[in-house]
Amino acid sequence: MAKLYPGIDADMAAWIAAQPMFFVASAPLAADGHVNCSPRGLDTLRVLGPHEVAWLDLTGSGNETAAHLAENGRITLMFCAFSGRPRILRLFGRGEVLLPGSEGFRNLRPLFPADLPGVRQLVRVDVTRIQTSCGFGVPHMRLEGQRTELTEWALRKGEDGLVGYRAERNARSIDGLNAPGHADD
Repeated sequence: MAKLYPGIDADMAAWIAAQPMFFVASAPLAADGHVNCSPRGLDTLRVLGPHEVAWLDLTGSGNETAAHLAENGRITLMFCAFSGRPRILRLFGRGEVLLPGSEGFRNLRPLFPADLPGVRQLVRVDVTRIQTSCGFGVPHMRLEGQRTELTEWALRKGEDGLVGYRAERNARSIDGLNAPGHADD
């Protein structure tokens, strides 16, 4: 029941915007490297065009996606309908990390809430394949609300604390790849 689409149209963009979370998958080139799949939430994703999306990436416990993108650019985003009609949407493509201070970051940052603390980078994706599938096995779930722990943690850390945290915990992937903005020591 998979269906391919030529682009993200207005209806699909509205459906994407209504989803309270999405998943990001990436992997290193090494056959023994770890495939990473991370959930994302909050108001951090924007459809930029029929073949382009971006999300505001907040500081987290790792930075696998950024390291994988720096190495090979491959990425998949997945959205699931947890309410309403069943649907899974996958956006396959090539991603790039836009660091604060870069022109790309400056151009896209105004599209996202200004008050989200802990912003680490933006990720822009050139979407090369758009595919839906049934989603019949995805459960119905009710959203109670977004969690506040991540933003509260970032506020407590403060900008200086986040810079140190990222240098210590976000500089390299679990497979030893450098994340953008972090060179070999």
